[in-house]
Amino acid sequence: MNILNAIDSFFANIVPIGDILWVFPQNFAWYANIPIIGSIPFAIWLLVGMGVFFTVKTKAVQFRFFKRGLKTLMKKKRDDVGVSPLASFMLSTAMRVGPGNITGVTGAVAVGGPGAIFWMWISALFGMASSFIEATLAQIFKEKDGDEYVGGLPYYGQKLLGNRKWVGTALAVMFIGYAMLSIPIQTFHVFTATGTAVGTATGVPAERTSTLYYVLAVILIIGIVVAVFGGIKRVTAVTDKMVPVMAVIYGLIILALLIINIKHFPAFVSNVVVGAFQPDAMFGGAFGIALSQGIKRGLLSNEAGQGTITMSAAVAEQDHPCDQGFVQAIGVFLDTIIICTLTGFVVCGASLWTKASSGWDTLKNSTIDVFLESIKELVPGTGADSAIAVIICICYALFAFTSLLGLVSFAVIAGSRITKSKVCTNIVRVLGSLIFVPIGTLCVLAGLELNNIWYVTDLINIVLVFANAPIIIYGARYVYKALKQYVETDGRRFVASEIGLESEIWTEEERQRIESL
Repeated sequence: MNILNAIDSFFANIVPIGDILWVFPQNFAWYANIPIIGSIPFAIWLLVGMGVFFTVKTKAVQFRFFKRGLKTLMKKKRDDVGVSPLASFMLSTAMRVGPGNITGVTGAVAVGGPGAIFWMWISALFGMASSFIEATLAQIFKEKDGDEYVGGLPYYGQKLLGNRKWVGTALAVMFIGYAMLSIPIQTFHVFTATGTAVGTATGVPAERTSTLYYVLAVILIIGIVVAVFGGIKRVTAVTDKMVPVMAVIYGLIILALLIINIKHFPAFVSNVVVGAFQPDAMFGGAFGIALSQGIKRGLLSNEAGQGTITMSAAVAEQDHPCDQGFVQAIGVFLDTIIICTLTGFVVCGASLWTKASSGWDTLKNSTIDVFLESIKELVPGTGADSAIAVIICICYALFAFTSLLGLVSFAVIAGSRITKSKVCTNIVRVLGSLIFVPIGTLCVLAGLELNNIWYVTDLINIVLVFANAPIIIYGARYVYKALKQYVETDGRRFVASEIGLESEIWTEEERQRIESL
């Protein structure tokens, strides 16, 4: 444990750098004192600005082709290479739909009030366009690796910036670092959610040194190892089954709560819309707080424009890159407009901050406790509140588990940009499943929090944002051409040379081969 504490201490010196980048230029008084604008850091303005810009340039592609994206999801595979569009979508959803859909949304409401949800919606609707751009780029510049496709930020970043190998390597290393340091966090979520579920069901709190936690540690490590060492197709076979189950169960439970408490729905909508522009004094009464919390939480939940989910877009078999762009835009819609909104209804419907008996000032410091107490408030006196809380905790644990699969899988794809050697691939798999997952389990079992390791992921995350944003803004011109060609040919098989690019995959010969199948 001394080694883990030493690592934590080392990262303590890096944490301030991440804080500076995330709040820049709020750390300057002249900016921070600007009404409303000063409450939002440059990184968030950058992500929102991109979404607005891409929406205008593509004539709202995320809305025009929403229906086409749904049809594409159901398209069957015709070849042995890659995975189906649906499998790719489930893989990306495994990363997007995580614990942040519960704790992130709850935290946004706890700090910014119900109005934060409105700005979450706005950020997502524009973010769908950013997701379309980066996903389409991932498809345009994807490559073959055996019977799989690989691609994403390290690939299109390298190709767009002069095909310099060091660029792709640097982006791959950054992403692998982000993924590895995020793994212990998601491991923590698996344990805490499972422990809460067992404690709620039995009435006896689960201790970190209990047999339950040791058994869970073994099952978790074995499960991750078996999945990721089977390659992307085995991972998608798992996410294909788990993601729909966990999302549907979670959605149905919250919908049931909505129906039971339908009388609160008009007030929910009113509080969200009114609170977006006239926040309650309970949450500081500042318009900028609601706006900044909603936009931050929304973008960090759906990850639109950050480059962190682009690997999933590249692995799909498609006839045209834009088709996968439409699909990935739907992923942002599902994550924020549907799932995050359901979470928001629970928290706002319960309105624990209006009840003196809830101990809001203390309770709001634990977002998962706020959410679980909100559930109990919406099903009072029925005896079902504990059962629902248990199921929600299980969904929470599954959200974290699928996020783990996504992090390791995407890190492997990023590593293949450094070298396609199986040795490199297996090293990344070992790092994720046999080193960083166990580190997370050891931290839990030893009662360590290692907050500095958790915070350092913020640094790498913001670095990825600042790396990906200018790259996709620069590369968007190829997406515009591809979209124009898509419209003119009604989605005919894409050929890269038609928009001035070279590709080993998107060739005229490949078009003819596919059309002959």
